[in-house]
Amino acid sequence: MACLAATLGLVIFSGIMDLSAANKDPCDLYGLVGQNLTLPFAFEGLGVHELRWTHNTKIVFHGQQSRVSHGKAEDISKTGSLFLKNLQFSSAGIYRADVVNPNRTLAKTWHGSLCVMDKVAKPQLTYICDKSSAVILNCNVANPRGLTFSWTVFMDDKTLSETKQTLSISLAQQKVVRSFTCSVANKVSKEKSDTVRPYCESPPPPSLFGLKSQIPVLAVLVGGPGLILLLLVIIITLCCRYRRIKTQMRRIKTQMRRRDQEGLRMPKLESNISSVYETMHQSEDAPTVSQTSLPKYCCENVTQPEARTENKPAQLSADAEGQRPSPVPKPRTKGPKSPNI
Repeated sequence: MACLAATLGLVIFSGIMDLSAANKDPCDLYGLVGQNLTLPFAFEGLGVHELRWTHNTKIVFHGQQSRVSHGKAEDISKTGSLFLKNLQFSSAGIYRADVVNPNRTLAKTWHGSLCVMDKVAKPQLTYICDKSSAVILNCNVANPRGLTFSWTVFMDDKTLSETKQTLSISLAQQKVVRSFTCSVANKVSKEKSDTVRPYCESPPPPSLFGLKSQIPVLAVLVGGPGLILLLLVIIITLCCRYRRIKTQMRRIKTQMRRRDQEGLRMPKLESNISSVYETMHQSEDAPTVSQTSLPKYCCENVTQPEARTENKPAQLSADAEGQRPSPVPKPRTKGPKSPNI
């Protein structure tokens, strides 16, 4: 049981060590292609001591005092540091320095891993207006692997904590923030993009009754009390026009009804007038009482002027006929003629 526990502990410890080794940076030093670099080694009182530098098991310098067997004397400083000039990718690797005493014992040693990197290119900052009321900024650079991104806001010249290649901000933040820049860096170089000020419009308001609003005033009123007021004005206007049209239709129907009634009365009146006219003509054509059958004394007592006065009211003057409303002919009443005595 104790053996099993010891084995498990050894496995766990090995896993932790492997994990820490994986997270550890494999490079102790970083150099930029084309630049010079001095390896950080110093030994005071080099004097009679022997100095040897190796690069990946290859001796690049070996010398003692003024005697140099490998390399050049100008490649070493007074303290024993190694000068690397015009770095290339082939210059990367493990460097080791050993200082040996005259009695052939090791006085000091140093080793380190050098990584050579290229200079980062200048990034290009672009942005797009997202439909979800946001602005998405992208820091474009060739071969972004292993690079570190940073963002700077020029409202108060502060650096954001965002380290991703893209940055998303809301439209409300975009109205406050003036402009942006992004920076790209590696272990040996850093470059900054040009300043960009994004401009994105807010999404249009929802359409009213399925129609897209193109009037700025209506866009301001949508979603507020002004919309209610506008709807009330539209409803009142439609109601007033409807009542006005309805009143006009009633008047037109009333006038048409009156005309129809007057058209029905005229034929009836004409028929009444024709019946009266026929009756009056029949009364004129009827035989009168014979004068011979009347008593003689009746005819004698009636004088001619009286007969004329009796006949006078029966005759209608032209003026009286013109004043009457209807041109209904009146039958003439013939009085008894007085015999000539």
